[in-house]
Amino acid sequence: MTVPEHMRRGADGERRAVEALRRRGYELIETNWRCAAGELDAVMRDGDQLVFVEVKTRTGASRGTAEASLTPAKARKLAMAAEWYLADHPELGDPIWRIDLVAITLDGSGNPTRFTHITNAALIG
Repeated sequence: MTVPEHMRRGADGERRAVEALRRRGYELIETNWRCAAGELDAVMRDGDQLVFVEVKTRTGASRGTAEASLTPAKARKLAMAAEWYLADHPELGDPIWRIDLVAITLDGSGNPTRFTHITNAALIG
């Protein structure tokens, strides 16, 4: 079965985002966690904070920038998924948590031209 190009691009963007955040000292907990509220691309730890990472990868800006893709509705959906994650992982206790956005823009050859990491992105979504 052939994987559609947009899914390959998305998975590659998620891998790049996790690698970049790990180089910045974040600890990976898990990726692609799913629940009825949606999917969390990555769950990571930044010091004592739990970080739910949303990754958006775009080729060019013809459909809008990757940063602009975090709408208020999407931010609410991510917050709901984060709450589900915490309920499903009681061993985490009641941590301080946030939602970060990693926005990656690729050129026509698939090379990153821009990599933006926005902490607490759901607050501006």
